[in-house]
Amino acid sequence: MTPIEFDGSPTPTLGVEWEFALTDKGTGDLSNSAAALFAAVGEHHPDFAGRIHKELLRNTVELVTGICRTAGEAIADLTGTLGAVRGLTEDLGVDLYGAGTHPFAEYSTQLLTEGHRYAELIERTQWWGRQMLIWGVHVHVGISHRDKVLPVLDALLNYYPHLLALSSSSPMWAGQDTGYASNRAMMFQQLPTAGLPFQFETWEQFEAFVADQKTTGIIDHLNEIRWDIRPSPHLGTIEVRVCDGMTNLGELSAIVALIHCLVVDLDRRFSAGEKLPTMAPWLVQENKWRAARYGLDAIVILDSDCTEKLVTEDLTALLERLEPIARELDCVDELAGVERIIAQGASYQRQRDVHRRTGSLREVVASVVAELDAP
Repeated sequence: MTPIEFDGSPTPTLGVEWEFALTDKGTGDLSNSAAALFAAVGEHHPDFAGRIHKELLRNTVELVTGICRTAGEAIADLTGTLGAVRGLTEDLGVDLYGAGTHPFAEYSTQLLTEGHRYAELIERTQWWGRQMLIWGVHVHVGISHRDKVLPVLDALLNYYPHLLALSSSSPMWAGQDTGYASNRAMMFQQLPTAGLPFQFETWEQFEAFVADQKTTGIIDHLNEIRWDIRPSPHLGTIEVRVCDGMTNLGELSAIVALIHCLVVDLDRRFSAGEKLPTMAPWLVQENKWRAARYGLDAIVILDSDCTEKLVTEDLTALLERLEPIARELDCVDELAGVERIIAQGASYQRQRDVHRRTGSLREVVASVVAELDAP
């Protein structure tokens, strides 16, 4: 069994990956124009080329930060990249669309990004792989030592429904309202190695799992484990991949701050000798489904005693508990954005309101695109 080295981060740094779909300005449908955008970035903004990544499909681009210290710094980093990219999308006739799914696009018209890795994924996953018209936000938080990673990850699963409910932005699929706040979460878990992580007690158990995966050909590389929350050993982080795509910088900053505070709080409690609370996998799985289905109206399971509470009520208590951490991490203002999401509603609710008022899925797309300019 090959050891997996964890290149620990001495401080709880942040990194954010923000996926966008490209939509046609005229029709609102998805546009397979990522290659043209990458070429334009290379020509006009070569300094930003490393901040914009390819994804599985040619309708998708991912904006990534460097290594940041605070949520505010990460958002400022993304804002700079976003400004450079949006100046080019105008000329290409496309918009950046930040929600977790597109309301009416058909998978059959989407083109695969060139590359052996992507082609192999589709060959293996077939219909489910071709369905992956989904976009999300990934947040990395630095962890100092590998022995902290799995206890913090397991305890973080208790807050899975909170993060998904706040970020849910994918209620519609192929022209229909699915009845889910996050259809993206349900779709993505269909891929092999995706979905909820297994819960391991030791790093050696994780290494044995990875060895089995490689021996049986399930994966070739560690990053092919696509869990909703996963260790990223080469970066020295825990990567939180729970969230749907975010439609605006304000809500993104709130989610990034919340994740940062949660991971740092759990890290410190573990370092102080506390046994972090966890829940059985079947309770974690139920919480994921409830949040995906009901969003901010979900009643979630809080502990191994099966205590239940409305997710927004527990979020209010959580924000109060995290306030000292937020002050220390210099993200008090950003974290306050969580309360605004609770008060004003999440993206899935706003999309449904637009559709109810207009009866137009094209107007839903337009509303999501317009939110990128929201303060």
